[in-house]
Formats: sequence, structure tokens, C-alpha cells
Amino acid sequence: MIVVMEEGATEAQIQAVIDRMVEMEFSVHRSTGMVHTVLGGVGPEGEIDPTGFEVLEGVKECHRIMSAYKLANRHFKPQGTVIKVGNIEIGGPRVVIMAGPCSVENREQILRSAGQVAQAGAVAIRGGAFKPRSSPYSFQGLGEAGLQMLRQAADANGLLVVSEVMDASQIPLMLQYVDVLQVGARNMQNFNLLKELAKIRKPVLLKRGIAATVEELLLSAEYILSGGNYDVMLCERGIRTFETSTRNTMDISAIPTVKKLSHLPMLADPSHGTGRRDRVIPMARAAVAAGADGLLVEVHPDPDRALSDGAQSLRPEQFAELMEQLRIIAPAVGRTV
Repeated sequence: MIVVMEEGATEAQIQAVIDRMVEMEFSVHRSTGMVHTVLGGVGPEGEIDPTGFEVLEGVKECHRIMSAYKLANRHFKPQGTVIKVGNIEIGGPRVVIMAGPCSVENREQILRSAGQVAQAGAVAIRGGAFKPRSSPYSFQGLGEAGLQMLRQAADANGLLVVSEVMDASQIPLMLQYVDVLQVGARNMQNFNLLKELAKIRKPVLLKRGIAATVEELLLSAEYILSGGNYDVMLCERGIRTFETSTRNTMDISAIPTVKKLSHLPMLADPSHGTGRRDRVIPMARAAVAAGADGLLVEVHPDPDRALSDGAQSLRPEQFAELMEQLRIIAPAVGRTV
């Protein structure tokens, strides 16, 4: 249930509505916009008459939300969520670019990567210190040493750090080094992990599962939101279909779909979405044109010798070319890069 307060509603009136919702065993989540305060109530599934709230002082309107995701719903925050990380805003007018190698391999590699993507215009370095791999014999990442290298490389180039968390036990360690914690496609429905991420106060980047529907993605986000962490961004990274000519099928249509259904920022990962270097740039352009709030792009100084996902990693000069193209495309859809 959503209760929209009138413009100028007093704190006492807002608190009275909250108290009434708590009495009815709702869990109350408050969102303060530029004009109205919105109270989201999650709880009783029985029949609730909205008019019982609409007659309370200071209430403008009350709506029942029929979808399974209440807090991720666009009605909870119609103006959209803007996540602030340092001096960077995700979900605002600027399309944010997060770029870097699939995994941290050594100090020289990550320092070179950070310098190259920063020079081209990225705001964050992405890289894995813990790597979920299909084969147990593949490179699994450097762990804490990789996180330390990632942080040093980011600080030296004025970048944020985005890295994947695989297990709840890794969260305390990653909080020391990482600005945005990424949940990979394999863990989108790892509900125990999502519940633990709900307790922290750092942004979470939630990737769509390899065979997940848009509703399932939003329900996974709901786990984090309902626990009190409202800084959640979503990411389309390709889904598994019958098509075999690409590693995954990148669902560009999911971008405007999610942005209509939800207030959360929506990003795109064209590297995992295609699995092929020659298709990353076209899909990155398409994602920005479709309304993506940001991109995750894999960039490696020497992708042919990368320890993981070299085939989908751009060379630094290709990434610089992409950034120049995005600076032309973004203004056409009312954005900047």
C-alpha cells in the first residue's frame, strides 16, 4: 500500500499516519521527494480499505499496490531514485560508465586499466577479486590482495570501485575496499545473500539472472529494499535463449520495461550480454539510446592474454572510441556522459 502525503504535510501528521500503519502491522518505508512524502506499507495481505487512510489529516491519496514488488514499484517513488556515491550520481542526467577488466590479475594490469578507463571518461573501475567460474579449474581471483590492488588503482585515478560479492561472509571484507557491491547473475536469487546486503549502507548493483524474468529481477531487488537498503541499481546482462550465435541474448527491451515499472536506476552490461568484443560497442550504443542509466564494460590492456573473459573485453583504444560515440548519442536522448 502507498500513502501519498499532501504538499506541506507536517511531521506530526506524517508520524500519525505511520503510527496507524504500524498498528495495522505494516512495515513502513518512507520516501521523501521534492514535493510529497510517500509512505510505503508492506504487510497484511487481507482487504485494506484505502479510504481509511485518505481521511487522515495531511493525506493526499492512498493506493493499494497489486504487484508482488511493493518498494521497487515506480509508484513508491515516481520521480525515480538517484543513488549518490561520493560526487557521482547514478540515475540522474548523466549516464555513468563503469569499466575495467573481468578480474584483477596483478598490480600492473589493474593500474594500467584504471588509468586508461579514467582517461577515456569512466567514473568507476570494475574488476573481480572473487570470480565465480563455471569450471573449478579456471582462475578464481586474488581475493583480498585483488581488492587492495583495485582500491589503490581507483584512488590513484579518482575512480569508484565496483566488485562482485559472491557470499555473505565476504561482505565485511569488501566493505573496506568497495564502493558498489555487485551481485552477479548466478546469485540474483541467493536470498540469504540479498538479506545480508539489505543490512549494509552501501549501494548494491543487482544483475539479472541468466534465465530470470523482469518480475523476478524486481522481486530480488525487493529483498534488499525491504531490509532497509534503498540504494539498489539493476543491470541487464543478457539472458539465455535458443540463440547460439552470441554468448547470451541481450534484452535491450528490458531497459525501458524496468524503467516504467520501477524507480530504480537501470544499467546494462553489453560485455556479458554478447560475449563478443565486436558486438559490445553496438549494444552499448543501443542501451544508452534505450534509456540505460549506466554501462558496465569490460576493458583489458591486453585482452588476448586475459585470464578471464578476454573475448568480450574491449581494448583501451576501442573503449575510448565508444566513449566518443556515447557523447554524441547521449544528448540525443536528453542525457550526458
